[in-house]
Amino acid sequence: MTVTKQSIIGDVLDFEPETAQFFFAIGMHCLGCPASRGESIEDACAVHGTDADQLVEAINNFLASK
Repeated sequence: MTVTKQSIIGDVLDFEPETAQFFFAIGMHCLGCPASRGESIEDACAVHGTDADQLVEAINNFLASK
């Protein structure tokens, strides 16, 4: 899986649950909420005031190392 800013958070978590650590690290603690699971990374980062590009890069680097 290659993650993009348009990737849905729930899809990323379903593919690799360990990616939750990256969302938690930037303050996204509501990952169990149905609304957040259906939200894109870009939209969630905008709400939380974080950089979507950095998050996507970190997740993709993590996935590539597995």
